[in-house]
Order: sequence, then C-alpha cells, then structure tokens
Amino acid sequence: MISVEHLSKSFDGHVVLKDLSFEVNRGEVLGFLGPNGAGKSTTMRILTGFLEPSAGRVSVGGINVQEHPLLTKAMIGYLPESSALYQEMKVHSFLKFIAEIRGIAPSEQASCIERVVSLCHLEKVLYQSIETLSKGFKQRTGLAQALIHDPDVLILDEPTDGLDPNQKHEIRQLISRMGQDKAIIFSTHILEEVEAVCTRAIIINHGEIVANSSPVELKSMSPTGRLDDFFRSITQSDTSSDTGIKA
Repeated sequence: MISVEHLSKSFDGHVVLKDLSFEVNRGEVLGFLGPNGAGKSTTMRILTGFLEPSAGRVSVGGINVQEHPLLTKAMIGYLPESSALYQEMKVHSFLKFIAEIRGIAPSEQASCIERVVSLCHLEKVLYQSIETLSKGFKQRTGLAQALIHDPDVLILDEPTDGLDPNQKHEIRQLISRMGQDKAIIFSTHILEEVEAVCTRAIIINHGEIVANSSPVELKSMSPTGRLDDFFRSITQSDTSSDTGIKA
C-alpha cells in the first residue's frame, strides 16, 4: 500500500532525511520510532503530500504522491503531530465539515460521523466547542477526522499523545483492530505501544533507518531482551556528549 524509495529531504542545506526506503502492506501496523529531531514528522508529512521530498519517490496504492496528490490523499487518513482543529467549532460541526470536504455523500455523512464518534468515544463532548476540550478529547477528535472516510491507509503522528492510560489502551486496541485490513504507520515515543500494537518497527536516527524488523526480533538484538535498551543502543541522545559513545 505504501512504498518509499530513496527518500531524502533537506531544509536550507540541512539534511533531515537520508535515502529512506521501506514498504508497508495492508494488514501491517508499522511503528515509526526515533529520538526527537530524527525526522519522523518530516517523513510523515512527505508521505501525506504536505511536503515535497528533495529526492526519492513515495507511492500510495501504486500511485505517486507527488504526481497525484489529490488521489493519494483520498486514500489516507492523517493525524498530524499538532492536530489542526478549528477551535471555535463544535465537535459535531467539525466532523460534518470534514465529511463534506472528504466528499462523503450527504446521505452517508450521519452514519460516518456516528461511527467515528463511537470509535473515539466522543459522545460526551459532541456538541461542545473544541476550544473547551481537554487535550485528550482534542486528540480523539483529531483521530476521528482521520477515520471518517474509512481510509485504506492511516498515518498517525503520536496518536496517543495527551490521553490517559485507559484512553491509550482503547486507542491501541482500535489501531490493532484496524491494522488487520489497513496499512498503518504511527510514530510514538512509548515503546510499550510498539510491543503491544506493531507488527513491525522502523527506528530512524539522524534521518537514516538504523533498524527495521519486528518488535520481537529487535528485542532479541539487545543483551537484556528489552526494546528500550536496544533503542538506546542504536540512537544518540540529544543530551549525550559527542564522544562517539552510544547513549
């Protein structure tokens, strides 16, 4: 469903991504991991057509994202790192607006809204203004807009950010269920989410892929058998000194 070939990105001469190549198939949930500044959000913005790559090619469903952005965006549900919500709108009005711009037929909009409200547990706040919501409810509203057109591909940047432990558990279960028939990429800093949800994980560091395997295989590469220890062994901490010693 998603194919990334030799993807690179630079900003004003600063290289952010270096020659990334990977694929995500239907039925896979890919965890996208890396330290802050590693290039995770930049990659996701390129995959969804919001940024142009400096080099390389991205396709979704066999269609080139750069050549046919509208076609590919129709297949993608995207939750960005900072979910873009219209604060003055009520949750229901916002979801109806998203349904309209997604081209959902008027006769189907109510059922689509009802489905995502139930999935994301938004019943209690459906007629509240978004600006009055807690961070967790705002995040769930952002997730609902990504799901409203029932896309084949989901790209989720920190989908459980701001949620309490019970809400995190519910979203993880939802991602697991949807991952059975969709292609899903989600970034996270919570390594237990990777073990609980992902069929595969990619770790990037300084814009390069440094690991690409199942969580079980990644854990087996650490002497302790722990994913967090393996992650630290192949990534450079922002706070470590530049001695060449891995954090």
